[in-house]
Amino acid sequence: MTTRVEALRAWMRQNGLSAYIIPSTDPHMGEYVPDHWKTREWITGFNGSAGTAVVTLTRAALWTDSRYWLAAEEQTAGTPFEVIRCSRNVATAEELKAWILQEPCGQVSANPWTLSRESAKEFEECFRGGDGKRFFTTHIPFDEITDEPLLDASLGMEGALWTDRPPLPASTIEVHPLELAGRMVAEKLVDTRAAIRQNGADALLVCQLDEIAWLLNLRGRDVHCTPVFVSYLVVRQQDAILYVNPSQVTPAVSAYLAANNILQQPYEAIGNDLFAHLPGVEVLQYDPSTTNDALGFAIASNEHIAFREAPSPIPPLRAIKNPVEIEGFREAMLRDGVAMVRFLRYLSETDGLTEISADRKLTSLRAEQPGFRDISFDTIAGYGAHGAIVHYEATPETDIPLEPRGLLLLDSGAQYDCGTTDITRTIPLGPLTDEERRDYTLVLKGHIRLATAVFPEGTTGTQLDVLARYAMWQEHKNYGHGTGHGVGSYLSVHEGPHQFRMNYVPAPLQAGMTVTIEPGIYIAGSHGVRIENTMLIGISPDPSPVREARWFCLEPLTLCPIDTRPIIREMMLADEIDYLNKYHARVREALMPLLHDDEDKAWLTQATTPF
Repeated sequence: MTTRVEALRAWMRQNGLSAYIIPSTDPHMGEYVPDHWKTREWITGFNGSAGTAVVTLTRAALWTDSRYWLAAEEQTAGTPFEVIRCSRNVATAEELKAWILQEPCGQVSANPWTLSRESAKEFEECFRGGDGKRFFTTHIPFDEITDEPLLDASLGMEGALWTDRPPLPASTIEVHPLELAGRMVAEKLVDTRAAIRQNGADALLVCQLDEIAWLLNLRGRDVHCTPVFVSYLVVRQQDAILYVNPSQVTPAVSAYLAANNILQQPYEAIGNDLFAHLPGVEVLQYDPSTTNDALGFAIASNEHIAFREAPSPIPPLRAIKNPVEIEGFREAMLRDGVAMVRFLRYLSETDGLTEISADRKLTSLRAEQPGFRDISFDTIAGYGAHGAIVHYEATPETDIPLEPRGLLLLDSGAQYDCGTTDITRTIPLGPLTDEERRDYTLVLKGHIRLATAVFPEGTTGTQLDVLARYAMWQEHKNYGHGTGHGVGSYLSVHEGPHQFRMNYVPAPLQAGMTVTIEPGIYIAGSHGVRIENTMLIGISPDPSPVREARWFCLEPLTLCPIDTRPIIREMMLADEIDYLNKYHARVREALMPLLHDDEDKAWLTQATTPF
């Protein structure tokens, strides 16, 4: 990493820069990015999904949130990067400025293709001098899209630093069939176009890959664990233009696109089209938080069109699952539950496992299920102290054996053709300390308290988040990550706009949304506990027929026993025990007919015995 940092500094000196900002994102502002755009990981050695790196001529630092504090410190040990702990998944412009200005500062820069338009404006304003002089510009030191027509000399590069950079992915695109998608592309486009018109525009630029995949009922394999393909989309009132690598489009997909009045252009043509002219477009809407600065600059420079900056209308449409998608989730959870039961029984009977071998066994059992496509994220199998690393991922260097004591935190999921799963179980492997049992019980109480919430229409996840934290707060314990996120329908395992989170998220919870509940407690150097189910928001029966407001409740979709052995019974309330027993009865009823091994059935019967 030292050699790479020095190479970047040499490039910076050639271009008159004193600081360079390297975010984690790609040109599509995705959370999970193809290897081609993992520039921050390449230069820091830190492989978490969130973080911001800055290199000056004398120092280097990495900002990341509480999910990755321990992992980042381990992975950057011995490199020029110091880890700065921040409270959110990206550092703010003010935070970076305060650190950068600890030494004399001149020009500050970043890559316009991997920085959002919104962030670029924030940096530009933040680093503007009192005399109005701009101290923030955009440059590309890495081997980006060097033949992009939009780029002029000021955005170019003197030479590639990343000489062995992986190529752009180019997986074959597939149609996600209507019997799994539940709604036709034409129907989704009608809703999207109506939302565009409400914002005073006649076209929409879509940059996020999961939005494009959902809207067009298409799937790919360009991103690890997420079935999307690299592309851009412009939705006009009568048609749409998909900017994609032609080699990824089969004749069948090409015919499908034509049948839905979706034109095709090469992926790299997007910059020139936005900069020059888009026929049939007078006012183009784009989301500055999910559109990269290079394209945002092109739109602002286009003399032929006006533009509207507004949030994309697609996430709120996508978040409410249709009946076919909901049934797909239920089917996916049945398949996943079978795999989880078989794995947990295997774990209870098998000695000599390590974190990695346990992960591989679970993946192999999932792969035996019908419709399995991939895992939905890299499995977190953290034993003992590794469980305190919120997003720990075992490597050959960190892999440790599972011993007959302590806790194993196992956070995993799968992509099935009908739905996406995300589940965490914390499993006792033998005797536990009093602290481990107490923390386990506090987390379970928080999970159940939120899972049993009934709330009126208009409620946000922020308003409910405290329910999951209340019991542990009374013990002065807390966790830094969000309590829950939306889950895609055979798409991204992390899906907005709604969340359970302490900091304010304005999106109201609505019937048909999926959302996880995953509180946790993490004790550095000792253990971690997290219990997670994926839930469906439904309409709660109201005993009063005169009320006008709708009330919502949460139904668990995940089907897998929650281990009762670590629970301190005296800490549990009667309604919490009742919920747990009813949940286990439901798990047993759903999964027992799908298990064919008598020993698996016996294990499930024991694991779901009333507490």
